[in-house]
Amino acid sequence: MCAVTGRYSGAVTEDWRIGRVAEIRSLIKQAEPDVVEEIKWRKPSNPDGVPAFSLDGLICTLEMYKGKVKVNFAKGSSLNDPDGLFNASLQAPVGRSIDLHEDDTLDPEAFKALIQEAVRVNRT
Repeated sequence: MCAVTGRYSGAVTEDWRIGRVAEIRSLIKQAEPDVVEEIKWRKPSNPDGVPAFSLDGLICTLEMYKGKVKVNFAKGSSLNDPDGLFNASLQAPVGRSIDLHEDDTLDPEAFKALIQEAVRVNRT
């Protein structure tokens, strides 16, 4: 299945993750319109690659896994997260993640503030 279109063998699938990825992309661009999105780390096991978002350095990556969407913040341990969005990789030395399952909600304003914080850290 293509991560961008949600198409598999010519048919559109009903995959909630596709809509969630589109929502997160939109929030990133709303928070920081100059963000650059690139597809990185293509390989035979993941031919669609991984969307990576940068502005003055890597901000985050966005991945779909079975049952969840994961937003990995490259410098997450250096970010202020007053709204407690990080819920995964909390003991990692550098990065932090947000794992979103189908019924999870994401506070759009808190997420945009976290993106802006990541850019601020990149610029310091």
